[in-house]
Amino acid sequence: MDRQAMHPGSGIQAAPARCRPAPGVARRRCAEADVREHDRRAAPAMQCSAGRHGAERARRRFGAARRLGAWRHAGPFGRAVALLLLTAVAGCSLDAPANPPPRTTIVIGVDVSGSFRSTGHYDDALSFTARYIYGHMNGLGGLEVPRALFVGAIGGEEPGEPQAFHPIHDFRGHSVAEIEKDLREWFQPDDRFTDFNAFFRRAATLVKRQNLTLAPITLVVLSDGVPDLTARGAGRRTQVDDPARYEGIELGDLEYLARNVTVRLLYPDPPVAVAWERHVPRGRVRLWTVDHVVMAGWHEQMLPDSAVEAQDALWKWVRDNVDFRVRRSLF
Repeated sequence: MDRQAMHPGSGIQAAPARCRPAPGVARRRCAEADVREHDRRAAPAMQCSAGRHGAERARRRFGAARRLGAWRHAGPFGRAVALLLLTAVAGCSLDAPANPPPRTTIVIGVDVSGSFRSTGHYDDALSFTARYIYGHMNGLGGLEVPRALFVGAIGGEEPGEPQAFHPIHDFRGHSVAEIEKDLREWFQPDDRFTDFNAFFRRAATLVKRQNLTLAPITLVVLSDGVPDLTARGAGRRTQVDDPARYEGIELGDLEYLARNVTVRLLYPDPPVAVAWERHVPRGRVRLWTVDHVVMAGWHEQMLPDSAVEAQDALWKWVRDNVDFRVRRSLF
């Protein structure tokens, strides 16, 4: 039968019947209509723009509108494919670097007073410190490589006597044996006083001067932890766990030095460690103590006849016991 039909009762031939387009065709036609509409609007704007640069800006602006119209009529499947491609491209371009830059600053203080030497832990503390420095410098076993590292003495012949700090450059490229040899030459345990306050003040000044205040800061103190009250001229001696000994330790210079400041006291007696935790005044500063009984355990992690780089058990022990992440006290 002919596609054209006659209206009943009229001698007039009817117009050809129009087929209803498929949904996909309808969406495409709507998108093309939007494009034509944007082109029509873009023409006067491009003509009124001043010069060649104005026309180029207008073309870019209305080109973006054209793409937006096409996106609106792309349909669910087309949008999903476009999002998948964008995600793949972003994942390739935003990959994190394999070796992020160092952030942490480590300041190590070695007690050079005769009182620490008399405990019998001084030699062991220097041996551990040499391995601690070497492990962090080389990032062994997941230890964080520091951005800056300083090692200084805690003590002096006079109260408040400032001490020198050896920078990270003095340890680069050195073996564990070489680091330990240098530590024993630099820090002779023959000073009269144990002055923690002078050490903390000097460390805070050093960090500020080096502009290291934005990164986490760790202060590692190797000492018996007992302050020397005779340095204040009072001439009195109290019990080791007397709160008066520890309430005079001043951490105020460290409080707002950085968002994350941690003081780690290694090798004290257990009662002294508890006295530090209970009686040393502090607010934002985090405190972590490891007594000499626990510190003796690092020897058991050493594998005989193995290179220091292969001492995985030792580095895990350091992470779990010395570099333990401390939460700030709420009270």
